[in-house]
Amino acid sequence: MAVIDTKADSKTAATSNGAATKLPHLVTTLPGPKAKQLVERDAAVVSPSYTRDYPLVAKIGRGAMIEDVDGNTFLDFAAGIAVCATGHCHPDVVAAIQKQASELIHMSGTDFYYPNLVELAEKLASIAPGKEAKRVYFGNSGAEAIEAAIKLVKYHTKRDKLIAFHGAFHGRTMGALSLTASRSIQRKGFGTLLSGVFHMPFPDTYRGTYGVRPEFASADCLSYLENELFRRRVDPEEVAGIFIEPIQGEGGYLPAPADFLQGLQRICRKYGIMFVADEVQSGMGRTGKWWASDHAGIEPDIICTAKGIASGMPLSAIIARADVMNWVPGAHASTFGGNPVCIGASLTTLGLLERQYMANAARMGDYIMNRTAGWREKHKVVGEVRGKGLMIGIEFVRDQKTREKATDLRNKLVQMAFHKGLLVLGSGDTTLRLCPPLVIDEAQADFALDTLEACITQIERSL
Repeated sequence: MAVIDTKADSKTAATSNGAATKLPHLVTTLPGPKAKQLVERDAAVVSPSYTRDYPLVAKIGRGAMIEDVDGNTFLDFAAGIAVCATGHCHPDVVAAIQKQASELIHMSGTDFYYPNLVELAEKLASIAPGKEAKRVYFGNSGAEAIEAAIKLVKYHTKRDKLIAFHGAFHGRTMGALSLTASRSIQRKGFGTLLSGVFHMPFPDTYRGTYGVRPEFASADCLSYLENELFRRRVDPEEVAGIFIEPIQGEGGYLPAPADFLQGLQRICRKYGIMFVADEVQSGMGRTGKWWASDHAGIEPDIICTAKGIASGMPLSAIIARADVMNWVPGAHASTFGGNPVCIGASLTTLGLLERQYMANAARMGDYIMNRTAGWREKHKVVGEVRGKGLMIGIEFVRDQKTREKATDLRNKLVQMAFHKGLLVLGSGDTTLRLCPPLVIDEAQADFALDTLEACITQIERSL
């Protein structure tokens, strides 16, 4: 059973937003009686389309810790799907929310002006790659950011075709879903989606393009784009934009190699195609830099961001070159996008990331990667550990030589970790994702890795 740490010092308390513990403590079997009751009530009234991997019923969040309705405390290595960048209920973020809510809750930035909307736009423009002037559009979610980007690339280029990647997840609204190619269940039953969308292979450096030549994944995918897609299926001069996650969020936490992203940018510029980086999950300091794109030194025409931008408050943005965001008043807007309270949370979040937590993400990411460096040699079911910063994927296989996927083993590991007080989620067919709040320390990383390794060893013994 997970144990409580009773010796949290002041540094630990600051890291964990004042929580009394930074390690899990379970006081009931899981789920506990109150959790069971709420799960039953949920089943009667809440949409069955939601995916819940295990019966966690959260009540209180502090730092990287979650307490459920039965008093069990968990270490959160999912962060609300990479949302709670500054940890749960960071006191500075809470104070910013409370202050703004006492002054102005809503005014609609599409029709009126208010100071913090401009301030956040200026900040986002300043951290976007490239020296060109930028403009910012605000929405409420990652899917809304993608929808806005779809409209903008079409408006700006006067073209109507789009390209995305196998394994991509860009959202569930109809336009974003048209770009998504992660799981068929996400598209099944919704009829005809947006026309003019083409998908191509993502450069998988573990399995390779179509399962071959992983060492040539970048070259093979770039060749496919120019010599197959552009020659046989769509003229590049009709393509408005290419949408890519620099690290696929739902596709297995797969990082696109730097040479691929650089080559893709060259192709986009060659044909006048807008390069759109979906940084909804990988942005906001999660990889140790503001954007995963920064690791490749590229300058996307448009960046889509959400999730970690406001520490859990609903906010998204697209950041585009000023000459690209050239649509006229009325072309696109959102009643709630850029809500003053959400923006207040975001401004505080960005300050915390810049001063402290982005560097911590880089440091703790290196720490985890170093600790797991020998797992492939030590554990026959571990195919690869990959990622940047605190966006790390562990791929599970049945056989390291054939790289046969082991979805059932990954799923079993998720369940086992939950029952030991560790919250993790899967990604793609066979990958375990580690995306904790960026506030974690070495003791929390050690607990997570020790727990996962114990579970892996138990699984291997059962094979």
